[in-house]
Order: sequence, then C-alpha cells, then structure tokens
Amino acid sequence: MLKICAGIKLIVIAGSASPRLSARVARELECELIKPVVKRFPDGEFYVRIEAELRGEHVVVVQSTCSPQNDNLIELCFLIGAARDLGAKRVTSFVPYLAYARQDKRFKAGEAVSVSTVCKLIEAAGATDFVTIDVHHDEVMRNFSIPAYSLTAMPLLGQHLNKLKLRDPVVLGADKGSIDRAKRVSLEMGAEHDYLEKKRISPRNVVVKPKRLNVLNRDVVIVDDIISTGGTIIEAVRMLKRQKARRIYAACTHPVLVGKALQKIKIAGVKNIISTDTIEHPVSRVSVAPLITDVL
Repeated sequence: MLKICAGIKLIVIAGSASPRLSARVARELECELIKPVVKRFPDGEFYVRIEAELRGEHVVVVQSTCSPQNDNLIELCFLIGAARDLGAKRVTSFVPYLAYARQDKRFKAGEAVSVSTVCKLIEAAGATDFVTIDVHHDEVMRNFSIPAYSLTAMPLLGQHLNKLKLRDPVVLGADKGSIDRAKRVSLEMGAEHDYLEKKRISPRNVVVKPKRLNVLNRDVVIVDDIISTGGTIIEAVRMLKRQKARRIYAACTHPVLVGKALQKIKIAGVKNIISTDTIEHPVSRVSVAPLITDVL
C-alpha cells in the first residue's frame, strides 16, 4: 500500500465534482483541505489555479469523473499537473468513480479501448499513484504503470444496510458477475446471498429469479457496482414482487442514475436506493472517505 513518508505534509485538493467527499477525506486524514480556483474562459476552456505551497508535500487530488465526464477528467488532469508544477513530491489521484471503465475491451474492430487512454492521461498528467472505488473490472488497473488500487465499498454498504434491521434479508447480486459483491455485503449483515439468473423461456419471454434462494416474505437487497438506467433493477423487482418478496432495496457504489432512472426504479417498487458518495447524489448515504486510509 501507499505509506505516507515521515516529515511530508499531506494535503487534499478538492475537485469540483467531489466537494463533500474531499472535505470528508481531509477530515479522515486529519489534513489540510485546499479548494482550487476552477472556472472557464469565454471560449469554454478551463482555467485551474491552486493557491497553496505544495513543494515537497504529498497531495491527494479528489475528483470523480462522473457526468460531465470529459470536463471532470480534464479538470482532474489539470489539477494533477498543477500540483506537480508546484513541486509536490507525490500526487495521489483519488478518482472514486472512473469514467469509461466499462469500455475496457474492443468489442468491434476499430473501437477505441477508451479506459486505457483515460488511465494513460491520468498518469501522463503526473499522478504518482492512483486509487479508485469498485472499478467495473479489476483488469482496468493493469493499464497503469504507477501503483494503482481499486478498493471496494461493499462492506460499508453492508454495514449501513445492517442498521436498517431488515426482516430475514437476502442479498442478491444483479447478475452472476455481482455474486462477490453480494457476498461482501451479506457478510456485514449476517445474511444469505445469491445472484439473479436470467432464463430465456422463449424468444420474447425471459424469467429473472434468484439462482437458489426463496425470497417469500423476505426483505431483498439487490446489489451492483453501478446503477445507470435502472433497467436491470426494474426487471428484477417485477419478478421479485411476483415471488412475494416483502420489501426490496437497491444498493450500489456508483449512482450514475441517468435521466429518470431514479423515478422509474421507485415506481417499480424499490423501497429505497442506497449508494455511496463516489458520485455525489441525493441517494449517497454512505461515504467512501474511510477507504482512503486503507492505502495511505
């Protein structure tokens, strides 16, 4: 992990996409928080200025690359570059939500492997180490030649859910790929876990149900790393209601929630959506700030 060197001051720089999380990280690390000047020129270009003495210090730049992804990514790179230009000895790039992480493969000839370029941009800007939370695929970290870590917020989500005193809860991964996430959440709750399996009955009829567990009269938590359009959650909720689940919750690390996704999920019958502050949203009830101490 990334040990703090003795005698080096730790400073948190707050990116404009993550103001509240930056303040929480600074409190967690018991260090100074600096809010840079970020504005636009008349032609739309960014202006970034860090008004602080950083020479020889260890800087943590906290900036999520959620929507607008490109603006937040450029700001992140400018902040990293400015910190290095000011003489920071180390610049840890803490990017809670990493944009383009789902574009990690070339599915068709000629496609850009977008996340690979994003990682190279962050490194080229001057980051000496990189930290993110629940990256979509762990293989993304291999794009870095600097130390790079993907931490998980699933235990934190489980601890929060455990306080809700759910009735005979079962934690379901949104698909087979989310079974490990469901397991980590369920361990904190002392609950059973499973994953949602899709079975195609006919070309137009697909059944979604837990692989092995019965949800009758039980509180259910559907877990995923990202909730974007909400389509997977909505489809699952309809089927779980037919199976007489008691109350249904959704939990995720990254509340992307595009368009009217939140409204649609609630209309479908989800009692509550619980997410973290990797993207600062009204449903962000769990902070990932404590995780930064795991690597610093």
